[in-house]
Amino acid sequence: MSASYVKKLSAILLDAVTDKDPLVQEQVCSALCALGESQPEGTLSACEEHLRQHEKLAHPYRTMILRAMETVVSNHISELDKDAARAAVLLASSEMTRAKDVVHDWQQAASGVLVAVGKRFVGMVMEELLSKFQPGTLPHCFVVQTLANLSVSNVFGMVPFLTTVLSTMLPMLGLARHDSMRVVFCCALQRFSESTLEYLANLDQAPDPTVRKDAFATDIGSAYDTLFYQWLQSREAKLRLAVVEALGPMSHLLPGEKLEEQLPKLLPGVLALYKKHAETSHVSKSLGQILEAAVSVGSRTLEVQLDALLATLHAQICVPVESSSPIVTSNRKEVLRCFTVLACFSPERLLAFLLPKLDTSNERTRVGSLQVLRHIINSAAAQMEVKKPFILSSMKLPLQDTNCKVKRAAVQVISAMAHHGYLEQPGGEAMLEYVVQQCALPPDAEPQKPGGPAAEPPADSVRAVSVSTLYLVSTTVDRMSDVLWPYLLQFLTPERFTGALTPLCRSLVHLAQKRQEAGADALLIQYDGNVTLPSPFAIATRLLTVSSRPYLGDGRGAASLRLLSVLHRDIHPLLGPRWATTVPLLLEYLEEHSEETLPQKEWEEKLLVFLRDSLAVVSDNTWTCQLSLEMCKQLPCSNGTPQEKNFLYKCVGTTLGAASSKDVVRKLLQELLETARYQEEAEREGLACCFGICAISHLDDTLAQLEDFVRSDMSRKSMGIFNIFKDRSENEAERVKGALILCYGHVAAQAPRELVLARAESDILRNVFQCFSTKDPALQLCLVQSVCMVCQAICSSAQAGSFHFSRKAELVAQMMDFIKAEPPDSMRTRIRKKAMLACTHLVSLEPELEEQVQTDMVHGCLHSVMAVPPEPQGEDDQQESLHLDTMRALEDLLRSVLRRNLTPQGLQIMVEHLSPWIKSPRGYERARALGLSAGLLQFFLEHLHVSALVPFHNLGLLVGLFSPRCADLWPATRQEAVSCVYSLLYLQLGYEGFSRDYQDDVAERLLTLKDGLVHPDPAILFHTCHSIAQIIAKRLPPDQLISLLLTLFESLGDPDKNCSRAATVLINCLLKERGSLLQEKVPEIVSVLRCRVQDTQDAHVLQAAQHSVHILASQHCPAVVSSLLGSPLPFDSHTCTLWRALAVEPGVSTQVLGLLLEKMSRDVPFKESRAFLLSSSPDRVATQLPLAATCALHEVMSAPASGPAVLQLYPQLFAGLLLRVSCTVGVQLPRNLQAKERRAASSAPAPKTLDPCSSAVDALRTALLRGGSEDVVQHVELAGGWASLRTSAGHEDGVTRLASAMAKFAGPRLPLVTKALLGAHSSVYEVQRVTSTAFLAELLSSNVVNDLLLLESLLDNLAARQKDPSASVRRQVLRGLANVASGSPDKVRAHGPQLLTAMISGLDDGDDPHGLVALEAMAGLVKLLGLVEPWDLRAVLLHTAIRIRPFFDSEKMEFRSVSIRLFGHLNKACHGDCEDVFLEQVVGGLVPLLLHLRDPQAPVADACRFALRMCGPNLECEELAAAFQKHLQEGRGLHFGEFLNTTCKHLMRHFPDLLGRLASTSLFYFKSSWEDVRAAAPMLTGFLVLHAEPQHRPQVDLEELTAALQLLLKDPAPAVRGKAAETLGRLVKFA
Repeated sequence: MSASYVKKLSAILLDAVTDKDPLVQEQVCSALCALGESQPEGTLSACEEHLRQHEKLAHPYRTMILRAMETVVSNHISELDKDAARAAVLLASSEMTRAKDVVHDWQQAASGVLVAVGKRFVGMVMEELLSKFQPGTLPHCFVVQTLANLSVSNVFGMVPFLTTVLSTMLPMLGLARHDSMRVVFCCALQRFSESTLEYLANLDQAPDPTVRKDAFATDIGSAYDTLFYQWLQSREAKLRLAVVEALGPMSHLLPGEKLEEQLPKLLPGVLALYKKHAETSHVSKSLGQILEAAVSVGSRTLEVQLDALLATLHAQICVPVESSSPIVTSNRKEVLRCFTVLACFSPERLLAFLLPKLDTSNERTRVGSLQVLRHIINSAAAQMEVKKPFILSSMKLPLQDTNCKVKRAAVQVISAMAHHGYLEQPGGEAMLEYVVQQCALPPDAEPQKPGGPAAEPPADSVRAVSVSTLYLVSTTVDRMSDVLWPYLLQFLTPERFTGALTPLCRSLVHLAQKRQEAGADALLIQYDGNVTLPSPFAIATRLLTVSSRPYLGDGRGAASLRLLSVLHRDIHPLLGPRWATTVPLLLEYLEEHSEETLPQKEWEEKLLVFLRDSLAVVSDNTWTCQLSLEMCKQLPCSNGTPQEKNFLYKCVGTTLGAASSKDVVRKLLQELLETARYQEEAEREGLACCFGICAISHLDDTLAQLEDFVRSDMSRKSMGIFNIFKDRSENEAERVKGALILCYGHVAAQAPRELVLARAESDILRNVFQCFSTKDPALQLCLVQSVCMVCQAICSSAQAGSFHFSRKAELVAQMMDFIKAEPPDSMRTRIRKKAMLACTHLVSLEPELEEQVQTDMVHGCLHSVMAVPPEPQGEDDQQESLHLDTMRALEDLLRSVLRRNLTPQGLQIMVEHLSPWIKSPRGYERARALGLSAGLLQFFLEHLHVSALVPFHNLGLLVGLFSPRCADLWPATRQEAVSCVYSLLYLQLGYEGFSRDYQDDVAERLLTLKDGLVHPDPAILFHTCHSIAQIIAKRLPPDQLISLLLTLFESLGDPDKNCSRAATVLINCLLKERGSLLQEKVPEIVSVLRCRVQDTQDAHVLQAAQHSVHILASQHCPAVVSSLLGSPLPFDSHTCTLWRALAVEPGVSTQVLGLLLEKMSRDVPFKESRAFLLSSSPDRVATQLPLAATCALHEVMSAPASGPAVLQLYPQLFAGLLLRVSCTVGVQLPRNLQAKERRAASSAPAPKTLDPCSSAVDALRTALLRGGSEDVVQHVELAGGWASLRTSAGHEDGVTRLASAMAKFAGPRLPLVTKALLGAHSSVYEVQRVTSTAFLAELLSSNVVNDLLLLESLLDNLAARQKDPSASVRRQVLRGLANVASGSPDKVRAHGPQLLTAMISGLDDGDDPHGLVALEAMAGLVKLLGLVEPWDLRAVLLHTAIRIRPFFDSEKMEFRSVSIRLFGHLNKACHGDCEDVFLEQVVGGLVPLLLHLRDPQAPVADACRFALRMCGPNLECEELAAAFQKHLQEGRGLHFGEFLNTTCKHLMRHFPDLLGRLASTSLFYFKSSWEDVRAAAPMLTGFLVLHAEPQHRPQVDLEELTAALQLLLKDPAPAVRGKAAETLGRLVKFA
């Protein structure tokens, strides 16, 4: 039985091998392997028999079977007896050689079986293989390949056979005519050679240590002749590669004399293959092996082949290929290995070949040669030791190459040289200089050859490699310290090495610190006649200059400062202590910032302070003069870096200021004027700064030198002071003029104030005035800047008040000409700003400007700045900064003008200038104007001096102008407007006689309101405006009120809607607060506001018309309601506004709501009509009056003031509107309104769409909100209940959610609400009965009904509805009765029989074709079972279990889920008291529950988890119950296979007699309609079998089970077929 059954299982699985799905095929093979794990020999026998019986089975399937056999053999090789092994060998041999043609996968699988068997039975395998490896007959190619593979897998077992194999094989080589066969022989020879070499290398572990290399020499030699002389000449590339791969290891087995004899032919033959093959890594590897073999035998003929070898190998290194290719990388590695062998063999010949290659201009040749050179420097260091001078001299030409690839290779060679002592030789310094040159390359602009970027490495690779090399050589190669120091210092000052400063400084710092640690207190730099080293002054100047741009070049500022600090003793002996504290502070400042955040001017000032401090510490005029000379000397070196040169000019000025030698100062200033590059703007600015800084200490000498420079050629000219420049080009002359004018300006700005005033007009402005006629923008800017600086210097002088500027008006006019010439739509230069600053200072000087001149000046400046559009945000920070600076200059100018006339009239004049901009339609203009206004008012307030009590007559006009701007669209404008009102109120207090330090509590509240104006929420915004209006009303004098209101009325038409609304708020508040003063004006004011309502749709403006509506309603409420109900539907916005106005008075609103509720409920809610004669059901159309009343209710209750009235009518409103909602679900609009809706939809803008049901839902929501039930509304909204109420499908669910929310948040209101709803049970409308029943049913789920003593009445009401003709009502009744378990569990026992009877009746309800009543009954029982009395439950327990069992496999997910969960609750109720008859139901439900864990619907699977956990205790098996609890917890992921395995293990251990029953039940699910369940069924069966004891096998009908599984192997689902195959593999246990 056992053998036959294994055979049958194997046969079934083997038949399934032909499955089309790869995963199923894999599972079948795994099942075969599983059979093999238990019965290896039986399985192998079955596979063998199947293959022999199915001769025509396609080779892909034969391949799979053979691979399964290989797995079984490999895993059980130690268990196989010789007979099984022999059978496997014979079968595999037959399969492998059956087809003469190569079928690779098939024959490879068969070969794998032989190799697997050969690991133990090598003799048996060799016997079979040798039987098919007969002399004189060409064997099958896989016979040879198997021999080759076997020699690798079992070296010690195979090598002793090799002499026999080789002797047999050698004659066969001549018989091989096909290249494919020859390839196989080559591979075999390669493997045989490698195995032999491994055997010989491990003789101490070999079974036969007597084996010697000589034993194979003759055969390998013969094979060599065939391979080399015959096969290597083949045209087939694959064969040639196979030959050369074999020749490599074979060369080590050739006799020495044979190898020596063959080398002259062998090496050229191998080298020739490089030209024939693209992939040459195998050739290079073999060549390396041959060269190693030749060197090992001391070959003499290798010398003759060197030239050819070197040339060919060198060409391989120079091949242009992608370096990232693994093949290329492998080939390059092997070629370099060959070079290493040759370098050790003949270093002289290698260098003689290689070094001349470096002189070629070809990129590939040079790069390849450098790579080889680097490799042999590292790998053959001993042989290269005496060759260092030659190698160094050969690098001369490569170092001149500009190609990036060559540069990178050269730097890598130099790096290798540094580690091996080359750079200490003569010529090493040139190598170092080359590395520094590469460090100086810009990161983004390394030179590239014309071939284009695609052919080049990344642009920064050369620099990156060079920087890394320099640092590593400096820090890790100790022998290089004396070479690098002080040699690297000479690269600090040349301009061409600027880019290398950072790595240079870092290396020098490391080297210097290393020398300091050595204990030398002397100077670090020993010049000793070394003229190439820079002087201390040059080093200090250079390092300080480049530090001005600290983040360039990878942070050269910090590196330069660190080097400067280290060299302090060499710079000057006195600087050490001071620099020890100042330099770390500078470095810390740099660490705190980045290139983006560093304030450049502040940083430069810190460096200049550092310089001044250092000069003060040294205090040596000679040293200072030498430093200044060096700085001037380095100025031309910074021509390429304008900003650094600008800073260097400042350093020159600082140094000259510290010098005491006037001759030196004047001489250097003269040189600066003569050598400056005036075409460069930065240099002109730097020169001017230099003169200004110098003038701090040498004003007279500075001015004199400027005069001398101008007069130097005056004897030859007679046309004016600047005729010196007439012989220059026009443009150049302008630049020189500009520079000199800037010099005068900076001298005036920097020089001592007490000395400047006397020189301003005579020596400074006299020269400046002659250049105003220029049209050159650059010169104009210089003029404006210089005039600004001179004026500022004059104004800041202590004697400025007595200074009389005679040409003031002329200068102001000139400044205005410059301002007017600027483009009106953009701001690109600083001319505006500087000119206005100059005017600001000029205004304050005597004499005073004429009124018209001043007016024109203010008007011109405002127009020049205010109208310029702002730059797009974030696009240009520099432009944005220029805008802000110019605005500040304009404000300073206006303040300066206002200072001249600090009176209400003067203030009015300034506001009139700004008024057009304050009312501008452009927001940015308003924002600027309000900002200026706020600043001027604050300035006016700060400088207010009231000598007598006078009225502030224009207060109302000014407040009316600014206060509406508190709601401007621009937040900045709003805040500035508040500031303006604040200042105006304090001005009024000042004019009333209050002191300047008086703080008014009312006015101070304005400051707290400013924050509210930032908020974009209109409600907050206008509330703040209202508060501002209250403050204004309290402090505004009565005589100013009318002017303020009239001004605000004008603002109602403001184009800015926000300001218009703010005006409305202000007007209403003023009328409320101060209306008693305007009694006769009220009708006029109301009339104006009502007119505005008709012209605007703005809600805030509309509020002005709502003050009179409720008066009419309080007198004639029914008429008003009837009239408004006659308005067209849908209501327009004005009608809605009027409805909402009726809620102002609680008495009126209560009456209005009562009337509307009556009209809504009294008439029929809808009428039925047929749109078409043939339509199946009539359409429901809403009636007009209830619809209008519903909409009106919504509008009235939407007003917050309706709250008290809604509270009073809460029960009636709630019940009426809920029933109204139920009657409007699916109801259409009347025909006339439908047509109106269609017309409205085609017009724009469209009013709100009218829908009967939505209007009722909205009214109900509003009633709840106004009735204080906000939590109810929010809860229902979050649950999606409001949307559900509107739909037929979700209406009941929406009612349920509403009832739940009411019970939770509105409990005290429920008695009256339920009373209002109870009457609906007799309604003629089914929808109203369903809605009221659903609402009451849901209330029972809350304990609140018990607390309110509503339980009994609700139960009685629901019980009365059990016989309702509507199935929906009956279903809701059952749901309500079951809800008692949730709401009043303590009452369930008292009503248990009644509740259970109702549920059982529902289970048996035959009038519901869809079974929904039964579904509700099952759900109800789930809730009730745990609460009823046990004796009540016992009576229905079995009946219920039997009744629900058919639902386990229902097609409907809800029925499966609820029935299974109910089954779990039945088990839970029986814990500890389970009758045998019910236990049968538990056992019968195990299989469905386990399999439905794989149900496609998650709720069903979750129900099964619960049911199984509940079943566990009733099965009286602790391990099984524990497993259920562990694996089936809610929310935990389930590994189904692991769980099923554990469950079956416990079932079979404790209930072995259930095997047959469980297996037969699972057979039913083999035909399940759900794929996952169908796959789980055989899986369950398999695990049951896996854990069952063999003695229980009779319980299972193996024939039936096997047949069913065999049928499943044809299932359309691959997963099912796979599980079936897996289970079949497990049935071997019953074999």
